[in-house]
Amino acid sequence: MVRWAALLAATIVVWAALAAVGLSAAALFASLVVAAFFAVRGIGPHRVPKPAGMLAQGILAVSIGLMVDMNTLSALGSAWLPALGVCIATLVVSVAAGFVLAAHKDVDALTGALSMIAGGAQGLVAVTRELGGDERIVAVVQYLRVGLIIVTMPLVATLVFGAGSNSGAVRDSGGSAWYVDLLVVAACIGAGIAVAQLIHLPAPATLGPLAVSMALELSGWIDSVSAPTVLLPIAFVLIGWQAGLAFTRDSVRAVGRVLPYAVVLIIVVGVICALLGLLLSHAAGITLLEGYLATTPGGLSAVLAVSAASGANVTFVAAVQVVRLVIMLFAAPFGAKAFVALRNRKARKSERDEALVN
Repeated sequence: MVRWAALLAATIVVWAALAAVGLSAAALFASLVVAAFFAVRGIGPHRVPKPAGMLAQGILAVSIGLMVDMNTLSALGSAWLPALGVCIATLVVSVAAGFVLAAHKDVDALTGALSMIAGGAQGLVAVTRELGGDERIVAVVQYLRVGLIIVTMPLVATLVFGAGSNSGAVRDSGGSAWYVDLLVVAACIGAGIAVAQLIHLPAPATLGPLAVSMALELSGWIDSVSAPTVLLPIAFVLIGWQAGLAFTRDSVRAVGRVLPYAVVLIIVVGVICALLGLLLSHAAGITLLEGYLATTPGGLSAVLAVSAASGANVTFVAAVQVVRLVIMLFAAPFGAKAFVALRNRKARKSERDEALVN
């Protein structure tokens, strides 16, 4: 109990410091860094209990699912097909970059793919261990991607695409009472996990609540509901602790060796996504700036902030970003399951061949 109290206190201090300098996702970064430090020094708890990890996944999944409403999707209009095509292309490019990263001796193919998937960093880190990847490498590379995107996107938007300043802001539509929000989130998590486990979905704590919350939101029954603001930081802290407490001295050295390669690949993926944005702007009849913002591989809150500040079509940008985010979160578990099944089948075939030879 003392170790958990020390971890919590240190996380809050670092979180406050990072938030004071304006760092995005300060809770997540702080919890990851502090937990990794505690783990490497041998003074931290052993690991985050599984129910707590599943709760964090569920909160994050429901928060994303409640973003997928009809108003957002209708913003795509006749451009839904090129927007969907760009999202799928981003997934393909990300996975390809992941396999390139897997050429490094410290990274296996599954971990490489999960590390480079462009979207849903917190959700991917949360389910990596369950899918069989190395969550330490996935966490560092994913958060590195988000950090690079957040730092470079405003510069690229201004210097390359001529983004200006506008007084616009993302409109808040208002919502229901906090206790109604809390009950809906709890119901989506409970029902989602139960159904996902019943039908044997991969990553049930993510895909189940995500599917249930999306279905309810699209039905129009809960269009005024959103996840209570206090829940997301709690989920981020738990996810950061889960990844950070898995670090060891050897894994820190391994991650350090991987980072230079990861940075290059993140930049390559970012450039390709920018080119996809140019294609989308031509196909959808939007500006080059809106195409770039819609296809930027990560940093959703920062993307929407830049969109609003520059007078871009925030609704369209948000729609493409949310569609990409959902595709990534659904594709990762199913893709990982298929990959593991294929790898196991090849291993069994190799063993049979070897037995026949002997």
